[in-house]
Amino acid sequence: MTSRPIITPVNAENAPQSLHRRYSQAVSLSGHQRLLFISGQIPADRDGHVPTDFEAQARLCWANLFAQLEAAGMGIGNLIKVTVFLKRYEDRDINAKIRFEVMGDHRPALSTIITDVYDPDWLLEIEAIAAA
Repeated sequence: MTSRPIITPVNAENAPQSLHRRYSQAVSLSGHQRLLFISGQIPADRDGHVPTDFEAQARLCWANLFAQLEAAGMGIGNLIKVTVFLKRYEDRDINAKIRFEVMGDHRPALSTIITDVYDPDWLLEIEAIAAA
C-alpha cells in the first residue's frame, strides 16, 4: 500500500460545525503524489445483482468503493472527499449509521445529496476522492 498523505481537518469556528463531528467541514491535503477519483459506486455485485433493501445496498456500495481503493493500492485512510447520493430522504439515518461504522475514526470531507439516481433499483450511489 502506498504512503498516506497528510490530511488535516479544517473546521472554521465561525461557521456551522459538522453534525455529530463525524466528518470534516474541509480538509487540507499535503504530501501527496497522486489523486484517485472514484466514480459513483453502485449497489450491485460483480454479476449485476442488486439487493432490494437499503442497508444491503449501502454496504455493497461501500464494499465496491473499498475495492477500488484497494485496486489503487490505497485504503480508507486515503479518502479525502466522499459524496453519497441518496434516492430517499428517509434512508439518511441508516446511511449515516453505516458510514460511521465503515469509516471508523477517519473524517474526510463529506456531502450527502438527496436526488434521483441512474437506475430505478438503486437507492444510493457513492463517489469519492482519495490521495496518496
